[in-house]
Amino acid sequence: MASLSSLLLGCFLLAAAVFLHRNGASTTTTTTHLHFYMHDAYTGPAPTAMRVVSGRSLLDGDNGNGNGNGDDGSPPRQFGDIVALNNALTEGPSAGSARVGTAQGFAVRVSEGGVVSDLSLHMVLEAGEHRGSSVTAKGRIDMDAGERESVVIGGTGRFRLARGYMVTKNYDYSLATGGIVEIDLYLKH
Repeated sequence: MASLSSLLLGCFLLAAAVFLHRNGASTTTTTTHLHFYMHDAYTGPAPTAMRVVSGRSLLDGDNGNGNGNGDDGSPPRQFGDIVALNNALTEGPSAGSARVGTAQGFAVRVSEGGVVSDLSLHMVLEAGEHRGSSVTAKGRIDMDAGERESVVIGGTGRFRLARGYMVTKNYDYSLATGGIVEIDLYLKH
């Protein structure tokens, strides 16, 4: 009976050690705030955002050659549109501000009323202390809202296993041509 008690006590101590280790008894959590501006260009000689699927072409036989800026008679954004993004991230709002990374992803227009998209965005950091790391956010973006919040679903490098949220605001933005979006990331990692 004593050996069974010793075995049970040993199993209990081992389970307690594993539980404490996995639940942060020996680790620390860092909180990081990142702030930058995303430059989103639908027009010009080198667009960084492009409608790759037109909801209109799926609904009414449009040939899909519209460039998404409304100059072909279609609204700049429609239900069902899919837009691919490859936008510069900079320290400040001006185009000449220091580049800190690239925002890559896609948005799907999910609302028939208003401009609401489901966004998947990977922010790859290319400068400074977080160079080589990335953060991924996912969320509902309502362009009519003054401030939008999305969830951070992970990261790489220094932000491996990151969690948190992203707040975006239009700094200078037009649905027809694009513009500048201010981004704040609040991360725990």
